[in-house]
Amino acid sequence: MSKLYDKYLYLKKTEDTSEKTLYLFKSGIFFIFLGDDAKIASKLLSLKITYLTEEIIKCGFPVNSLEKYTNLLKVTPYKIKIIDNTNNTTYTISNYNTDKEVKNILNTILSINTNSLSVKEAYEFIENLKCIAQQIMKGESYNGENTE
Repeated sequence: MSKLYDKYLYLKKTEDTSEKTLYLFKSGIFFIFLGDDAKIASKLLSLKITYLTEEIIKCGFPVNSLEKYTNLLKVTPYKIKIIDNTNNTTYTISNYNTDKEVKNILNTILSINTNSLSVKEAYEFIENLKCIAQQIMKGESYNGENTE
């Protein structure tokens, strides 16, 4: 977990100080804020502060609550950047959601048994994917259930 805090300190040291940015780290099945960001997020979102170590504070929420908390954060003056350590990537909230939705579509495509589809079913599948892609491009949410 100290690697997360080291990354947090590095990001804070190198960030553009003209922007108020909070860094939200994906850690397993949770998203967490660290250090001063945890103090701010705790006040904004009514999250309980806990300790990562004796000196480092944190607060967070489960991954499945991301939409709830990001909607609350949209009305604050803070810019949120999501740090996903599983693939070492930094996202904005909308880019994180888009990436997740694209991965859902790709998994759906990979799960199709093309040998069992009729021409009509294949056409309907492609049309459905096109509609989902249009939703994502418009910034609308896709929940992964539309392709069945």
